[in-house]
Amino acid sequence: MSLRVMEIERFALHDGPGIRTTVFLQGCPLRCPWCANPESQTIGTHLMHLPKRCVGCGRCAAVCPQGCIAMQNGRPVFDRARCVGCGTCVAACPAQALRLSGKTMEAADIVAVLMRDISYYRHTGGGITVSGGEPLVQAGELAALLSLCKAQGLHTAVETTGHAPAAAMLACEPLTDLFLYDIKHTDAHTFASVTGGDLPLVLENLAMLPPAKVVLRVPVIPGFNFSEAAIRSIYDLALAMGIRRIDLLPYHTLGVGKYAQLGVAYPYGEHASLTKQSLAGLRAIGEALGLMVT
Repeated sequence: MSLRVMEIERFALHDGPGIRTTVFLQGCPLRCPWCANPESQTIGTHLMHLPKRCVGCGRCAAVCPQGCIAMQNGRPVFDRARCVGCGTCVAACPAQALRLSGKTMEAADIVAVLMRDISYYRHTGGGITVSGGEPLVQAGELAALLSLCKAQGLHTAVETTGHAPAAAMLACEPLTDLFLYDIKHTDAHTFASVTGGDLPLVLENLAMLPPAKVVLRVPVIPGFNFSEAAIRSIYDLALAMGIRRIDLLPYHTLGVGKYAQLGVAYPYGEHASLTKQSLAGLRAIGEALGLMVT
């Protein structure tokens, strides 16, 4: 059973308990303008160009078999619509200014990577976290991967937007020890207009999960939900569903460089990053309600 993988990050410390390995899968039904991993939104092989490393030698343009790279003013210009992700230009680049994101991996091969750090998982209570994109886009393949992980005794976590068919959620729930469940807003119109998502679907899937297996993850985004009213509404939702653990994730611009590597404009550039301190008041409100807020 093969999966489309963006990358595998070892020694992850913020994607569940203990030391973990996070597997980032491709594919996502949402289009959040602040997304830090734009290369994960669609399934495929994406050419990434790192402008700061590029020396303008032109070797990539010279070797591209599709003819989709041209040199203009000493810099490469990419016609990504014609790129087939063959990697010829990547191999030819002397400055390592090009890379490919997205590859197919067998579930068993992913588990082999995970098992390299089994001793760390056992000593810290860690395990595997599958993130994205939205991992439930590849629900059948995800279930196969989780099943192999459970056969190895690994703790499993899935970071999800909850934006998937109910059948996908039900297939993966018995194989998942922890859901890091993304809740961005409680107003359906706002959620739909900004992300393109269906909030009732997200909430229906959330209601199917055992509350003890859920941590709500809230990306706190200026101009979207960075307000006491919006976050308090999410707290009320958590309390109504019996969920006690909340992660507040301050908005950051660390993904801006990836948009440049893909040759597209960052759509949320007018907003500055938030800090942990800027969320202290929101955290205090949640703790006063009896929630465990990180």
